[in-house]
Amino acid sequence: MLPDRALAVPLAMLLVYGGAKLLAEIFGRLGLPEIVGEILAGVLLGPQVLGWLEPGTILTVLGQLGIMFLLFRAGLEVKSSELLESGLVGLGVATGGVIVPFLAGWAIARAFGQPQMESIFLASAMVATSVGISAHVLAGKGLLHHRASRVILAAAVIDDVLGLLVLAGVSGMADGRVHVLNLGLTIAMAAAFTTMIAIWGSRAVRGLFPRMQSRMRVANAEFTISLILLFALAVLAVHAGVAAIVGAFLAGMALSETVEERVHTLTQGVAELLTPFFLVGIGLNFDFNTLTNPATMWLSIAITAGAIISKFVGAGAAALPMGFRDAIRIGTGMIPRGEVGVVVAQIGLSMGVMNHSVYGVVVFMSATTTLVAPWLLSLAYRTGKSE
Repeated sequence: MLPDRALAVPLAMLLVYGGAKLLAEIFGRLGLPEIVGEILAGVLLGPQVLGWLEPGTILTVLGQLGIMFLLFRAGLEVKSSELLESGLVGLGVATGGVIVPFLAGWAIARAFGQPQMESIFLASAMVATSVGISAHVLAGKGLLHHRASRVILAAAVIDDVLGLLVLAGVSGMADGRVHVLNLGLTIAMAAAFTTMIAIWGSRAVRGLFPRMQSRMRVANAEFTISLILLFALAVLAVHAGVAAIVGAFLAGMALSETVEERVHTLTQGVAELLTPFFLVGIGLNFDFNTLTNPATMWLSIAITAGAIISKFVGAGAAALPMGFRDAIRIGTGMIPRGEVGVVVAQIGLSMGVMNHSVYGVVVFMSATTTLVAPWLLSLAYRTGKSE
Protein backbone atom coordinates (compact mmCIF):
# COMPACT_ATOMS: atom_id res chain seq x y z
CA MET A 1 0.00 0.00 0.00
CA LEU A 2 1.13 3.57 -0.63
CA PRO A 3 2.49 5.16 2.57
CA ASP A 4 1.05 8.68 2.58
CA ARG A 5 -1.85 10.47 0.87
CA ALA A 6 0.35 13.37 -0.30
CA LEU A 7 2.82 10.88 -1.77
CA ALA A 8 0.23 8.52 -3.25
CA VAL A 9 -0.42 10.19 -6.59
CA PRO A 10 3.17 11.03 -7.66
CA LEU A 11 4.45 7.66 -6.43
CA ALA A 12 1.70 5.78 -8.27
CA MET A 13 2.45 7.70 -11.46
CA LEU A 14 6.17 7.02 -11.08
CA LEU A 15 5.61 3.31 -10.55
CA VAL A 16 3.13 2.98 -13.40
CA TYR A 17 4.88 5.11 -16.00
CA GLY A 18 8.44 4.21 -15.02
CA GLY A 19 7.68 0.50 -14.65
CA ALA A 20 5.74 0.34 -17.93
CA LYS A 21 8.46 2.09 -19.93
CA LEU A 22 11.24 0.05 -18.31
CA LEU A 23 9.62 -3.25 -19.27
CA ALA A 24 8.70 -1.86 -22.70
CA GLU A 25 12.38 -1.04 -23.25
CA ILE A 26 13.46 -4.53 -22.14
CA PHE A 27 10.88 -6.22 -24.37
CA GLY A 28 11.83 -3.99 -27.30
CA ARG A 29 15.52 -4.91 -26.94
CA LEU A 30 14.52 -8.59 -26.93
CA GLY A 31 12.56 -8.14 -30.15
CA LEU A 32 9.22 -8.67 -28.38
CA PRO A 33 6.10 -6.42 -28.50
CA GLU A 34 6.69 -3.49 -26.15
CA ILE A 35 3.00 -3.29 -25.28
CA VAL A 36 3.20 -6.74 -23.65
CA GLY A 37 5.94 -5.45 -21.37
CA GLU A 38 3.72 -2.55 -20.30
CA ILE A 39 0.84 -4.91 -19.45
CA LEU A 40 3.17 -7.23 -17.54
CA ALA A 41 4.37 -4.23 -15.55
CA GLY A 42 0.86 -4.08 -14.12
CA VAL A 43 0.98 -7.77 -13.22
CA LEU A 44 4.31 -7.32 -11.40
CA LEU A 45 3.32 -4.11 -9.60
CA GLY A 46 -0.16 -5.35 -8.73
CA PRO A 47 -1.53 -7.30 -5.76
CA GLN A 48 -0.66 -10.68 -7.33
CA VAL A 49 3.15 -10.19 -7.23
CA LEU A 50 4.81 -7.19 -5.53
CA GLY A 51 1.65 -5.62 -4.12
CA TRP A 52 2.89 -2.06 -4.63
CA LEU A 53 -0.24 -0.96 -6.50
CA GLU A 54 -3.92 -1.82 -6.43
CA PRO A 55 -6.65 -0.87 -8.89
CA GLY A 56 -8.15 2.42 -7.73
CA THR A 57 -10.02 5.52 -8.83
CA ILE A 58 -6.98 7.56 -9.85
CA LEU A 59 -5.43 4.85 -11.98
CA THR A 60 -8.82 3.96 -13.47
CA VAL A 61 -9.49 7.56 -14.53
CA LEU A 62 -6.02 7.97 -16.01
CA GLY A 63 -6.44 4.65 -17.81
CA GLN A 64 -9.77 5.74 -19.28
CA LEU A 65 -8.17 8.98 -20.48
CA GLY A 66 -5.33 6.92 -21.92
CA ILE A 67 -7.53 4.74 -24.11
CA MET A 68 -9.60 7.76 -25.18
CA PHE A 69 -6.48 9.56 -26.44
CA LEU A 70 -5.21 6.33 -27.97
CA LEU A 71 -8.39 6.00 -30.05
CA PHE A 72 -8.44 9.75 -30.78
CA ARG A 73 -4.91 9.46 -32.12
CA ALA A 74 -5.93 6.45 -34.25
CA GLY A 75 -8.89 8.40 -35.61
CA LEU A 76 -6.61 11.27 -36.65
CA GLU A 77 -4.77 8.84 -38.93
CA VAL A 78 -7.91 7.55 -40.68
CA LYS A 79 -10.02 9.47 -43.20
CA SER A 80 -13.77 8.98 -42.91
CA SER A 81 -13.97 8.14 -46.62
CA GLU A 82 -11.45 5.31 -46.14
CA LEU A 83 -13.31 3.92 -43.14
CA LEU A 84 -16.70 4.07 -44.88
CA GLU A 85 -15.23 2.12 -47.79
CA SER A 86 -14.51 -0.65 -45.30
CA GLY A 87 -17.96 -0.41 -43.72
CA LEU A 88 -19.64 -3.34 -45.48
CA VAL A 89 -16.75 -5.73 -44.86
CA GLY A 90 -16.48 -4.32 -41.32
CA LEU A 91 -20.14 -5.13 -40.70
CA GLY A 92 -19.58 -8.73 -41.74
CA VAL A 93 -16.40 -8.98 -39.64
CA ALA A 94 -18.12 -7.51 -36.58
CA THR A 95 -21.17 -9.76 -36.97
CA GLY A 96 -19.09 -12.91 -37.37
CA GLY A 97 -16.88 -11.76 -34.50
CA VAL A 98 -19.92 -11.50 -32.23
CA ILE A 99 -21.96 -14.58 -33.15
CA VAL A 100 -19.18 -17.19 -33.19
CA PRO A 101 -17.55 -16.19 -29.84
CA PHE A 102 -20.96 -15.97 -28.14
CA LEU A 103 -21.95 -19.46 -29.23
CA ALA A 104 -18.50 -20.84 -28.39
CA GLY A 105 -18.49 -19.25 -24.92
CA TRP A 106 -21.98 -20.54 -24.12
CA ALA A 107 -21.13 -24.07 -25.32
CA ILE A 108 -17.88 -24.23 -23.35
CA ALA A 109 -19.49 -22.94 -20.15
CA ARG A 110 -22.37 -25.40 -20.43
CA ALA A 111 -19.95 -28.26 -21.13
CA PHE A 112 -18.22 -27.40 -17.83
CA GLY A 113 -21.56 -27.56 -16.01
CA GLN A 114 -22.17 -23.83 -15.51
CA PRO A 115 -25.78 -22.68 -15.02
CA GLN A 116 -27.64 -21.37 -18.07
CA MET A 117 -27.72 -17.66 -17.20
CA GLU A 118 -24.13 -17.65 -15.97
CA SER A 119 -23.10 -19.33 -19.23
CA ILE A 120 -24.92 -16.66 -21.24
CA PHE A 121 -23.20 -13.83 -19.34
CA LEU A 122 -19.82 -15.52 -19.74
CA ALA A 123 -20.51 -15.83 -23.47
CA SER A 124 -21.43 -12.12 -23.60
CA ALA A 125 -18.06 -11.23 -22.07
CA MET A 126 -16.38 -12.95 -25.04
CA VAL A 127 -18.16 -10.84 -27.63
CA ALA A 128 -16.73 -7.31 -27.59
CA THR A 129 -13.26 -6.41 -28.89
CA SER A 130 -10.94 -3.99 -27.07
CA VAL A 131 -9.71 -2.13 -30.13
CA GLY A 132 -7.32 0.01 -28.06
CA ILE A 133 -4.73 -2.77 -28.02
CA SER A 134 -4.84 -3.39 -31.77
CA ALA A 135 -4.87 0.36 -32.50
CA HIS A 136 -1.79 0.85 -30.31
CA VAL A 137 0.14 -1.92 -32.07
CA LEU A 138 -0.88 -0.77 -35.55
CA ALA A 139 -0.14 2.90 -34.81
CA GLY A 140 3.28 2.00 -33.43
CA LYS A 141 4.10 0.13 -36.64
CA GLY A 142 2.68 2.86 -38.90
CA LEU A 143 0.07 0.46 -40.28
CA LEU A 144 -3.17 2.37 -39.63
CA HIS A 145 -3.51 3.14 -43.37
CA HIS A 146 -3.29 -0.54 -44.32
CA ARG A 147 -6.62 -1.74 -45.73
CA ALA A 148 -6.81 -4.58 -43.18
CA SER A 149 -6.24 -2.07 -40.38
CA ARG A 150 -9.11 0.11 -41.63
CA VAL A 151 -11.41 -2.90 -41.57
CA ILE A 152 -10.33 -3.72 -38.00
CA LEU A 153 -11.17 -0.18 -36.88
CA ALA A 154 -14.50 -0.13 -38.75
CA ALA A 155 -15.45 -3.54 -37.37
CA ALA A 156 -14.51 -2.49 -33.85
CA VAL A 157 -16.87 0.51 -34.02
CA ILE A 158 -19.72 -1.69 -35.29
CA ASP A 159 -18.73 -4.36 -32.76
CA ASP A 160 -19.42 -1.88 -29.96
CA VAL A 161 -23.00 -1.36 -31.16
CA LEU A 162 -23.58 -5.10 -31.56
CA GLY A 163 -22.03 -5.75 -28.15
CA LEU A 164 -24.47 -3.25 -26.67
CA LEU A 165 -27.34 -5.19 -28.23
CA VAL A 166 -26.10 -8.48 -26.75
CA LEU A 167 -25.46 -7.00 -23.30
CA ALA A 168 -28.83 -5.24 -23.17
CA GLY A 169 -30.65 -8.40 -24.20
CA VAL A 170 -28.79 -10.61 -21.74
CA SER A 171 -29.26 -8.13 -18.88
CA GLY A 172 -32.98 -8.05 -19.64
CA MET A 173 -33.13 -11.85 -19.52
CA ALA A 174 -31.36 -11.85 -16.15
CA ASP A 175 -33.90 -9.32 -14.83
CA GLY A 176 -36.71 -11.51 -16.10
CA ARG A 177 -37.92 -8.92 -18.60
CA VAL A 178 -36.77 -7.71 -21.99
CA HIS A 179 -37.99 -4.25 -23.03
CA VAL A 180 -37.97 -4.68 -26.78
CA LEU A 181 -39.00 -1.08 -27.51
CA ASN A 182 -36.35 0.44 -25.22
CA LEU A 183 -33.74 -1.92 -26.58
CA GLY A 184 -34.65 -1.02 -30.15
CA LEU A 185 -34.52 2.70 -29.43
CA THR A 186 -31.12 2.40 -27.75
CA ILE A 187 -29.65 0.46 -30.66
CA ALA A 188 -31.17 2.89 -33.17
CA MET A 189 -29.66 5.87 -31.31
CA ALA A 190 -26.25 4.22 -31.11
CA ALA A 191 -26.25 3.29 -34.80
CA ALA A 192 -27.55 6.73 -35.86
CA PHE A 193 -24.94 8.59 -33.80
CA THR A 194 -22.07 6.50 -35.13
CA THR A 195 -23.25 6.73 -38.76
CA MET A 196 -23.95 10.48 -38.68
CA ILE A 197 -20.54 11.37 -37.23
CA ALA A 198 -18.74 9.01 -39.59
CA ILE A 199 -20.49 10.41 -42.68
CA TRP A 200 -20.89 14.12 -41.89
CA GLY A 201 -18.32 14.75 -39.15
CA SER A 202 -15.47 15.73 -41.44
CA ARG A 203 -17.71 18.01 -43.51
CA ALA A 204 -19.00 19.81 -40.41
CA VAL A 205 -15.49 20.28 -39.02
CA ARG A 206 -14.20 21.72 -42.31
CA GLY A 207 -16.95 24.31 -42.20
CA LEU A 208 -16.77 25.30 -38.52
CA PHE A 209 -13.14 24.81 -37.53
CA PRO A 210 -11.52 27.74 -39.39
CA ARG A 211 -14.13 30.19 -38.06
CA MET A 212 -13.73 29.08 -34.47
CA GLN A 213 -9.95 29.07 -34.67
CA SER A 214 -9.80 32.59 -36.14
CA ARG A 215 -11.78 33.99 -33.20
CA MET A 216 -9.76 32.34 -30.43
CA ARG A 217 -6.73 33.97 -28.78
CA VAL A 218 -5.55 31.09 -26.57
CA ALA A 219 -2.30 29.33 -27.37
CA ASN A 220 -2.64 26.20 -29.51
CA ALA A 221 -6.23 27.12 -30.39
CA GLU A 222 -6.55 24.28 -32.90
CA PHE A 223 -5.50 21.68 -30.33
CA THR A 224 -7.83 23.23 -27.74
CA ILE A 225 -10.83 22.99 -30.06
CA SER A 226 -9.83 19.43 -30.96
CA LEU A 227 -9.86 18.40 -27.31
CA ILE A 228 -13.24 20.03 -26.75
CA LEU A 229 -14.61 18.05 -29.71
CA LEU A 230 -12.99 14.87 -28.36
CA PHE A 231 -14.65 15.15 -24.95
CA ALA A 232 -17.95 16.39 -26.39
CA LEU A 233 -18.29 13.41 -28.74
CA ALA A 234 -17.20 11.05 -25.95
CA VAL A 235 -20.07 12.38 -23.79
CA LEU A 236 -22.55 12.17 -26.67
CA ALA A 237 -21.41 8.62 -27.45
CA VAL A 238 -22.18 7.49 -23.91
CA HIS A 239 -25.60 9.15 -24.05
CA ALA A 240 -26.23 7.47 -27.41
CA GLY A 241 -25.47 4.10 -25.84
CA VAL A 242 -21.97 3.33 -27.09
CA ALA A 243 -18.58 3.57 -25.40
CA ALA A 244 -16.82 6.90 -24.89
CA ILE A 245 -13.85 5.59 -26.87
CA VAL A 246 -16.06 5.29 -29.97
CA GLY A 247 -16.81 9.01 -29.67
CA ALA A 248 -13.09 9.71 -29.21
CA PHE A 249 -12.24 7.74 -32.34
CA LEU A 250 -14.97 9.45 -34.37
CA ALA A 251 -13.73 12.86 -33.17
CA GLY A 252 -10.24 12.08 -34.41
CA MET A 253 -11.59 10.83 -37.73
CA ALA A 254 -13.71 13.98 -38.18
CA LEU A 255 -10.57 16.09 -37.67
CA SER A 256 -8.19 13.96 -39.71
CA GLU A 257 -8.56 15.94 -42.96
CA THR A 258 -8.58 19.39 -41.32
CA VAL A 259 -6.07 19.83 -38.50
CA GLU A 260 -2.41 20.68 -38.90
CA GLU A 261 0.48 18.39 -38.03
CA ARG A 262 0.96 20.08 -34.64
CA VAL A 263 -2.35 18.62 -33.41
CA HIS A 264 -1.09 15.15 -34.35
CA THR A 265 2.18 15.80 -32.50
CA LEU A 266 0.52 17.11 -29.33
CA THR A 267 -2.02 14.28 -29.33
CA GLN A 268 0.74 11.71 -29.66
CA GLY A 269 2.53 13.29 -26.68
CA VAL A 270 -0.55 13.11 -24.47
CA ALA A 271 -1.26 9.55 -25.61
CA GLU A 272 2.32 8.53 -24.80
CA LEU A 273 1.85 9.87 -21.28
CA LEU A 274 -1.55 8.31 -20.55
CA THR A 275 -1.61 5.04 -22.51
CA PRO A 276 0.67 3.20 -20.00
CA PHE A 277 -1.99 3.75 -17.31
CA PHE A 278 -4.53 1.91 -19.48
CA LEU A 279 -2.12 -0.95 -20.22
CA VAL A 280 -0.84 -1.30 -16.66
CA GLY A 281 -4.47 -1.26 -15.45
CA ILE A 282 -5.13 -4.43 -17.44
CA GLY A 283 -2.20 -6.14 -15.73
CA LEU A 284 -3.32 -4.97 -12.28
CA ASN A 285 -6.56 -6.92 -12.70
CA PHE A 286 -4.83 -10.18 -13.58
CA ASP A 287 -5.78 -12.77 -10.96
CA PHE A 288 -3.56 -15.83 -10.42
CA ASN A 289 -6.03 -17.15 -7.83
CA THR A 290 -8.19 -18.26 -10.74
CA LEU A 291 -5.60 -20.95 -11.45
CA THR A 292 -5.45 -22.39 -7.90
CA ASN A 293 -8.69 -24.36 -8.23
CA PRO A 294 -8.28 -27.14 -10.86
CA ALA A 295 -11.86 -26.90 -12.15
CA THR A 296 -11.67 -23.12 -12.49
CA MET A 297 -8.21 -23.38 -14.04
CA TRP A 298 -9.41 -25.72 -16.80
CA LEU A 299 -12.47 -23.56 -17.43
CA SER A 300 -10.18 -20.50 -17.69
CA ILE A 301 -7.92 -22.24 -20.19
CA ALA A 302 -10.86 -23.50 -22.25
CA ILE A 303 -12.61 -20.12 -22.29
CA THR A 304 -9.40 -18.28 -23.19
CA ALA A 305 -8.61 -20.70 -26.03
CA GLY A 306 -12.22 -20.47 -27.20
CA ALA A 307 -12.10 -16.66 -27.07
CA ILE A 308 -8.98 -16.54 -29.25
CA ILE A 309 -10.04 -19.17 -31.78
CA SER A 310 -13.69 -18.13 -32.10
CA LYS A 311 -12.93 -14.43 -32.65
CA PHE A 312 -10.16 -15.28 -35.13
CA VAL A 313 -12.43 -17.65 -37.06
CA GLY A 314 -15.62 -15.60 -36.85
CA ALA A 315 -14.04 -12.27 -37.82
CA GLY A 316 -11.43 -13.71 -40.18
CA ALA A 317 -13.90 -15.83 -42.18
CA ALA A 318 -16.00 -12.76 -42.94
CA ALA A 319 -12.89 -11.03 -44.31
CA LEU A 320 -11.88 -13.83 -46.71
CA PRO A 321 -13.11 -11.88 -49.78
CA MET A 322 -10.16 -9.52 -49.11
CA GLY A 323 -7.70 -12.39 -49.43
CA PHE A 324 -6.31 -14.98 -47.04
CA ARG A 325 -3.46 -12.83 -45.69
CA ASP A 326 -5.69 -9.87 -44.84
CA ALA A 327 -8.30 -12.20 -43.35
CA ILE A 328 -5.65 -13.50 -40.94
CA ARG A 329 -4.65 -9.95 -40.00
CA ILE A 330 -8.25 -8.88 -39.42
CA GLY A 331 -9.13 -11.99 -37.42
CA THR A 332 -6.05 -11.45 -35.26
CA GLY A 333 -6.75 -7.76 -34.77
CA MET A 334 -10.17 -8.53 -33.28
CA ILE A 335 -8.85 -10.94 -30.62
CA PRO A 336 -8.08 -8.71 -27.57
CA ARG A 337 -10.90 -8.25 -25.06
CA GLY A 338 -9.08 -5.96 -22.61
CA GLU A 339 -11.32 -4.15 -20.15
CA VAL A 340 -14.52 -4.75 -22.17
CA GLY A 341 -15.02 -8.34 -21.05
CA VAL A 342 -14.35 -7.38 -17.42
CA VAL A 343 -17.06 -4.71 -17.53
CA VAL A 344 -19.60 -7.26 -18.76
CA ALA A 345 -18.56 -9.66 -16.00
CA GLN A 346 -18.91 -6.90 -13.39
CA ILE A 347 -22.50 -6.37 -14.50
CA GLY A 348 -23.21 -10.09 -14.19
CA LEU A 349 -21.60 -10.14 -10.75
CA SER A 350 -23.64 -7.14 -9.55
CA MET A 351 -26.86 -8.77 -10.79
CA GLY A 352 -26.09 -11.94 -8.88
CA VAL A 353 -26.05 -14.23 -11.94
CA MET A 354 -22.26 -14.75 -11.95
CA ASN A 355 -20.16 -15.98 -9.04
CA HIS A 356 -16.69 -14.73 -8.13
CA SER A 357 -14.85 -17.74 -9.56
CA VAL A 358 -16.44 -17.30 -13.00
CA TYR A 359 -15.75 -13.56 -12.75
CA GLY A 360 -12.09 -14.53 -12.24
CA VAL A 361 -12.30 -16.67 -15.37
CA VAL A 362 -13.44 -13.65 -17.39
CA VAL A 363 -10.66 -11.46 -15.97
CA PHE A 364 -8.12 -14.17 -16.84
CA MET A 365 -9.53 -14.47 -20.38
CA SER A 366 -9.59 -10.70 -20.92
CA ALA A 367 -6.03 -10.21 -19.68
CA THR A 368 -4.61 -13.22 -21.53
CA THR A 369 -6.18 -12.37 -24.90
CA THR A 370 -4.82 -8.86 -24.49
CA LEU A 371 -1.35 -10.19 -23.72
CA VAL A 372 -1.14 -12.56 -26.69
CA ALA A 373 -2.80 -10.28 -29.26
CA PRO A 374 0.23 -8.00 -29.86
CA TRP A 375 2.46 -11.02 -30.55
CA LEU A 376 -0.06 -12.51 -32.95
CA LEU A 377 -0.74 -9.17 -34.64
CA SER A 378 2.96 -8.47 -35.13
CA LEU A 379 3.34 -11.94 -36.66
CA ALA A 380 0.31 -11.47 -38.92
CA TYR A 381 1.68 -8.21 -40.35
CA ARG A 382 5.27 -9.37 -40.58
CA THR A 383 4.87 -10.92 -44.03
CA GLY A 384 3.82 -8.95 -47.06
CA LYS A 385 3.84 -5.24 -47.81
CA SER A 386 1.28 -2.71 -46.66
CA GLU A 387 -1.46 -2.11 -49.22
